[in-house]
Amino acid sequence: MTVSPMTMGLSGRLVAVTGGGSGIGRAICLALANEGAQVAVLDLDEASAQETLAGIAAIGGAGLALRCDVSDAESVEAAHAAVVGEAGHPEILVNNAGQLQRGGLADLPVQAWNDLLDINLTGYFLCSQIFGRAMLDTGHGTLVHVGSISAKEVIPLGGAYSVSKAAVTMLSTQLAVEWGPRGVRSNIIHPGFVRTPLSQAAYDQPGITEGRAALVPSKRIGEPEDITSAVLYLASPVSSYVNGAELIVDGGLGRNLMSQLPKTRTS
Repeated sequence: MTVSPMTMGLSGRLVAVTGGGSGIGRAICLALANEGAQVAVLDLDEASAQETLAGIAAIGGAGLALRCDVSDAESVEAAHAAVVGEAGHPEILVNNAGQLQRGGLADLPVQAWNDLLDINLTGYFLCSQIFGRAMLDTGHGTLVHVGSISAKEVIPLGGAYSVSKAAVTMLSTQLAVEWGPRGVRSNIIHPGFVRTPLSQAAYDQPGITEGRAALVPSKRIGEPEDITSAVLYLASPVSSYVNGAELIVDGGLGRNLMSQLPKTRTS
């Protein structure tokens, strides 16, 4: 029996990606472009967004790059209007822009708490609302949110990060329930350890790569491509009956607690 290769069905689709200027966001943009999608690269750093766009052009893809502060409604509205004016209404949104901070809750300034939530939570809400309006009007659209396993496994001294990702998980679920009947799907991906330009400095320290990989049943640190494959699946019509789901992409890290306990002697 001959099995035809599965296509993702993303060719010609217009996709907006926040935080697309670097790291996982850039990898997502390139993967989408490689599937034939037209990509609107949105990032607070417009120069980084332009670099991603150059990478898209280098593989024969098409798109546009725009500055967007996801924590500011006027900036998101302006970016959306610019995308619509140049390319039309995106039918897929990938919420990826985020920030990580350090600090224990006992001494964390309220402003630091609010600043992170403005980006990691309110930013996802604003982009979903503003880009989602046309999806609701047409009765067709897809939201993919990049979360974190820290939504379920707390990062000690991680400020508001784990709280923000847990909240985004509920946001995704609520969007799925409210908007599903109107033709718009919402799903979230929870990456585990992933090697990116931002995290590379940590992995360059002696023992970090080996120590972290030892905690992962798959025995390796994730690469951006591990996340992009999941994004492509949830963004595409291949997953048309997947709505309100959480897809954990961590090599089994979050299911590995019992194996880390001190071993007892068995007879």
